[in-house]
Amino acid sequence: MKHQTGAIRKRLKKELKKYRYAWPLLYVFIYMPWFILLEKHYTADYAGLHIIHHALDDIIPFNEWFIVPYLLWFLYIPAIFVFLYYHSKNEFYRLCAYEFTGMTIALFICTVYPNGLHLRMEEIHRHNIFVKMTQFIYTNDTPTNVFPSIHVFATLAAHLCLVKSPHMKNSNTRKYIKIISGFLAVLICLSTVLLKQHSVIDLAGGVILAVILYFIVFHWWFKNVDFPAPKAGDPKKHQVLFFLNKRPRQ
Repeated sequence: MKHQTGAIRKRLKKELKKYRYAWPLLYVFIYMPWFILLEKHYTADYAGLHIIHHALDDIIPFNEWFIVPYLLWFLYIPAIFVFLYYHSKNEFYRLCAYEFTGMTIALFICTVYPNGLHLRMEEIHRHNIFVKMTQFIYTNDTPTNVFPSIHVFATLAAHLCLVKSPHMKNSNTRKYIKIISGFLAVLICLSTVLLKQHSVIDLAGGVILAVILYFIVFHWWFKNVDFPAPKAGDPKKHQVLFFLNKRPRQ
């Protein structure tokens, strides 16, 4: 019995050690409760809700076909997280810093500036699988807490981290991956307004947030960071921000 218990402990320790770099993903326990509270508190009939709208929103047509790239977002983002985790730990940390900082800012904006939409199609006079999928999204995702668009921000942040990864260079195959990623990122961003899930203002807000944080994360926080793969038994921890890992001047 003791032998079996010891073997289980060793195996568990080995598995935990294998995934020890994934600790930033614990952010989900901050993001999800915060997001759920916002969704419950700031409902569509909330008295202080600021309605986001632009004249372009009335011109942009509804197109249910864009539900496909919209839903692919839920595979696209995790795929890039997994790719960078297994190919470059330092790139994974940079992706986490980029994504989670932007998401926190977006949630903070929605907290202090409750916002929502009146853009959704009440009646869609077409009957196909894409319409049904769109109606499912409408039913399960409230038209509130939309500015800036996390869908747009997270897409651009993930794409930029992917194309900037050293592991995406010097390979024709990976060149095509970057092109496909860029094409899909554009479709995902467009889908937010073509499905009436977001206003063009939300889309612009997500783009601006991604651009500002790009310079902060890439050219400030991680400007001089180097995350070498730890050696066996090395007690040193990875330091995520460059100002925690400054090298003394010679």
